[in-house]
Amino acid sequence: METTAKKSGLKAKVQRLGSHLSGMVMPNIGAFIAWGVITALFIEAGYFPNEQLASLVGPMLTFLLPLLIAYTGGSMVHGQRGAVVGAIAAMGVIVGSEVPMFIGAMIMGPLGGWCIKKFDDMFQSRIKAGFEMLVNNFSSGLIGFALAVLGFYAIGPVVSSLTELMAAGVETIINMRLLPLANIFIEPAKILFLNNAINHGILTPLGADQAAEAGKSILFLLEANPGPGLGVLLAFTLFGKGSAKSSAPGAIIIQFLGGIHEIYFPYVMMKPLLFLAVIGGGVAGTFTFQLLGAGLRAAASPGSIIAILAMTPPDSMFAVIAGVVVGAVVSFLIAMVIIKADNNEEDDLAATQAAVQEAKSASKGQAGGQNGNQEMFGNVNKIIFACDAGMGSSAMGASVLRDKVKKAGINIPVSNSAINNLSDDANALVVTQEELYDRASQKAPSATFVQVENFMNSPRYDEIVERLSDGPTAGADGKKLSDDVVEGVADYDRVDHIVFAYEKGKGSANMGATVMKKVLKEQGVNLPVTVAMIGELKDEPSAMIVTMQTETVHAEQQAPSAVHVPVADMVTSEKYDKIVAQLKNK
Repeated sequence: METTAKKSGLKAKVQRLGSHLSGMVMPNIGAFIAWGVITALFIEAGYFPNEQLASLVGPMLTFLLPLLIAYTGGSMVHGQRGAVVGAIAAMGVIVGSEVPMFIGAMIMGPLGGWCIKKFDDMFQSRIKAGFEMLVNNFSSGLIGFALAVLGFYAIGPVVSSLTELMAAGVETIINMRLLPLANIFIEPAKILFLNNAINHGILTPLGADQAAEAGKSILFLLEANPGPGLGVLLAFTLFGKGSAKSSAPGAIIIQFLGGIHEIYFPYVMMKPLLFLAVIGGGVAGTFTFQLLGAGLRAAASPGSIIAILAMTPPDSMFAVIAGVVVGAVVSFLIAMVIIKADNNEEDDLAATQAAVQEAKSASKGQAGGQNGNQEMFGNVNKIIFACDAGMGSSAMGASVLRDKVKKAGINIPVSNSAINNLSDDANALVVTQEELYDRASQKAPSATFVQVENFMNSPRYDEIVERLSDGPTAGADGKKLSDDVVEGVADYDRVDHIVFAYEKGKGSANMGATVMKKVLKEQGVNLPVTVAMIGELKDEPSAMIVTMQTETVHAEQQAPSAVHVPVADMVTSEKYDKIVAQLKNK
């Protein structure tokens, strides 16, 4: 038991580290793609050589991409102030070295955020009134200055040497024709939800260095190759049983064209011998890539065949397609043998997921296999799908449940988030994959959790909808919680001001506030109405915060104690008359 707990703890720590690394890169993948497209089109060997536009390639690689990574890393630690200090600090390592400083940015960004956070924790409460802006600006500037100097003289040269050492090691492995062996570790690690950490935390920075010199890199293909997963899903399509067979064709579209590799993970977990299939496919695919000289201009994210081909230079097109096909064929053949040799008739994917969940729940002492706190389920007013990166599979899972919730007539917002961005909220229902539960529960210990094996095809979703629709979700007055969330009846007595909050639509928020003021005046209710960005909201129990439905979750995370009113249209909402009528009668 103790050994298992230690292994689980170690795996959670590795996942957490990988999540932090990939969390700095993934939000900026668009910039990597832009750089890759510019490189593919305009360098001397590109599709449309253009010397002037090709001059963008170097500065983007040297300055833009590392600064974006550092800025994001600082923001993860301490918001906007951390982001600014992290970017300043990263300039030291960028200028103090001669190689693209991705790893240095991953160090300096969070370090800058941590330093300014510690300063604020120590001195924020001691700043005299009226001196806040002066102290805040100079503290971030001076701390950033000190870290930039430190990075230039100390950290930059060290990281530069380590980067060159790692690059030399990768080059040695490639020259020795041993790179395919890396997939022995990459494929199982992917299924343990370390895929983003491996691809964007390790392979993307190293691959960018190689691509800057050679115009392409095979490292971008090691984790992103959709062939191994495609082979497994094809085998289930032809030789599987039950819901595994019927759901596999749809999973192929999502995995191969959509690039969401997580969709095939439960199929492999259902039959552990299938690890051999994805490993075999990965090794065969990488061997083919290496044999034919394949490589991509930049990272392909998500790992869709469309994104991969878009990043493929003309001289590698055949090699890349061949590697994907070989990986799929080898994986399919191995998976076919394993699936056909399995005489177990209980090959239903949903049943397997439910059985695994039941066993895990029982081991944690949860009656009936329910995850999370049953006594708190009735307090749920938001549902959040949490995964490693907060995109891809969690977004698709949120879409599936959102549709079910809408059809059931339940007005509860369903969103998706990266685990690192979760906040502790007792009213949140967090849906996460079993492998990520430990980390997610540490970020939001008060939330109610539901663990699933497959975001796209879980029997738990119907349970969630049923429980939200039945008795446990009703208040003492028999009124459903979803109605209370919309109308705010239970909390209107404490409202003394109204805030129209926005992330993007400032104009709509202003117009909505104007409409609300008019309705209040007509009804003789004297309450102030203001407009604010969601990021600037204060957590005030006496505030009523009106937001667009798509932005309500972010507002609730920023101000969990306030009364929240989601609307579909701020300008013409029919709720305003009802809100004012309740306020008038409080």
